[in-house]
Amino acid sequence: MSIELAKAAWEAAKDKKAKRLIFLDLRGKSDICDYQIICSGDTDKQTKAICDSIEETCLREVKVKPAAIEGRGSGHWILLDYGGVMVHIFINQRRDYYALESLYPGSIAGTPFDEGQSEG
Repeated sequence: MSIELAKAAWEAAKDKKAKRLIFLDLRGKSDICDYQIICSGDTDKQTKAICDSIEETCLREVKVKPAAIEGRGSGHWILLDYGGVMVHIFINQRRDYYALESLYPGSIAGTPFDEGQSEG
């Protein structure tokens, strides 16, 4: 289920022109989740649109609502928590400051579509 959710979120972010999309495979490396998607938008309006698109797409295609959404009000760093999948949507300046992808060196895994090939 997690990989299908990651695929839906990835495509929804791409549809809203998210920038610097990164997919992290954290299976066996994190107790928090299996996968993380990190992306950016140029403005808070764009980050909120990306968030809305991901939420709507995941509900429609995978029938899953996020357990929590944090940061939607400001749009500077929005976190969608789907349990096995976490999605971080940053405004560019915050993305550079926090550099979350650097916390898991060696975990960048192309796209969720690459990972789905090996999952049963």
